Amino acid sequence: MSEMTGVERIGNILWRRPVDRIGLFEHFWGDTLKKWRSEGHIGEDEDLATHFGFDMATSWPFTTVARLDFVPEVLEETEETILTRDGNGAVLRRHKLHNATPEHVDFEVKERRAWEENIKPLLTPSRARIKFEAYRKAKEASRRHNRFFCWAGVNVFEMMHPVCGHEYMLMGMATDPDWVRDMAEVYSGLTIALMEILFAEEGRPDGIWFYEDMGFKERPFMSPAMYREIIQPAHARTFDYAHALDLPVIVHSCGFVEPLLPHLVEAGMDCLQVMEVKAGMDPLRIKKNFGDRIALCGGMDARNLVANDREAIRRELQEKIPVVKEDYGYILHSDHSIPTTTQYETYRFFVDEGLRLGRF
Repeated sequence: MSEMTGVERIGNILWRRPVDRIGLFEHFWGDTLKKWRSEGHIGEDEDLATHFGFDMATSWPFTTVARLDFVPEVLEETEETILTRDGNGAVLRRHKLHNATPEHVDFEVKERRAWEENIKPLLTPSRARIKFEAYRKAKEASRRHNRFFCWAGVNVFEMMHPVCGHEYMLMGMATDPDWVRDMAEVYSGLTIALMEILFAEEGRPDGIWFYEDMGFKERPFMSPAMYREIIQPAHARTFDYAHALDLPVIVHSCGFVEPLLPHLVEAGMDCLQVMEVKAGMDPLRIKKNFGDRIALCGGMDARNLVANDREAIRRELQEKIPVVKEDYGYILHSDHSIPTTTQYETYRFFVDEGLRLGRF
């Protein structure tokens, strides 16, 4: 088969059609590019996607915070952390010296009444919520490089917890499921309405990429029954909208979400991304059980990349690539993202060896 463009390759992979090789994409920590540039591996005017020949690109153009004009309020600051109140009324403590998940300190919304009175009325579709220029430029750059271009953003689970926190959201699923179901319905409706505005003005992408972290180590955040009753209807609504536009749906989730996969597939997910090994996910098992219905992206243990252990990387690639590339439905990616501790030569080896094994 002749060499394909990224648009052709990823498009075929997501529908599990013949390709020349597996796809290639990756996420990086913010300072990794800076470090590799300082070491002379990547030119000052060169980006990671071009340097490594990625097949995909994304644009995250929506803002879904409740109070758009709210200026974050600093409540406390030390040399290492900063405590702020944001436009959702959430009080979060963040580290200043490194990127990390913020500490949940307090939330304006802890139950249905606060949601209905303080947040829900503010979640209306507005052009102010859309970064039109950023989407346009990313789409144009993808076309110049023949990359498969995805609209990217969070779905309802990742929209709800910034408002009320994981604990109150999950307690609400048990004690007041109609409240959480209402939040999911509102956010799915907002997402679709904003997509309609953006796509009418700037054109459709090639695919849709939803970020939706629904698990932690060896457990999802909710039972499969709770997912199906409360979250799945909103997922199905957004996935169906994408499919109505002939756009495939990629779903990212860190953590162990395998018990939810039958229902995500039922909702219309076309590709599962990341498959975090250290959380208990096994891409070979997932390929066996779901590979006839969805494509896969990721599942390569980032700990080997962090340790710069090329022999472990080689063994993992040799074990997994021949299996996950069967029926054409695989995109090479780590199971998380690439930090500054990963040496350039290590990641270069990962890409080169993975693509060598991934040719058809």
